[in-house]
Amino acid sequence: MARRRTAAISGDPAGEQAGPGLSIRLDPAPGLRIGPGKVRLLEEIGRNGSISAAGRALGMSYRRAWELVEDLNRGLGRPVVETAAGGAGGGGARLTRLGERVIREYRSIEAEAHAAALPRLLALLRPEEDGEPGGA
Repeated sequence: MARRRTAAISGDPAGEQAGPGLSIRLDPAPGLRIGPGKVRLLEEIGRNGSISAAGRALGMSYRRAWELVEDLNRGLGRPVVETAAGGAGGGGARLTRLGERVIREYRSIEAEAHAAALPRLLALLRPEEDGEPGGA
């Protein structure tokens, strides 16, 4: 079976595992959507200390990465990332406590939803009693 992005259930922050899974998007407030792309971006910013490096790691432009961070900042009413201006010492970015919390809560919700849905997802792949084949 091909590997695909699914909910992380074993502490894998990348959310990579083989088999059935979920893609979770949260809508905590009007106009604010938090999904796997924004969460991966925050994780990469935390790892790399840079919005541009995080964007590169995910195959997106700096502009797109910055727009996603700004969407989160606006929607949550507080920053998820703090930036330092570049220059001789170089700039950088770091997650705020809110940014870290967004990742933690999203991954927790994702894992709980995956655990709850997994038996039903697997059931979709099994033959039914009426003789219909399972699988896609």
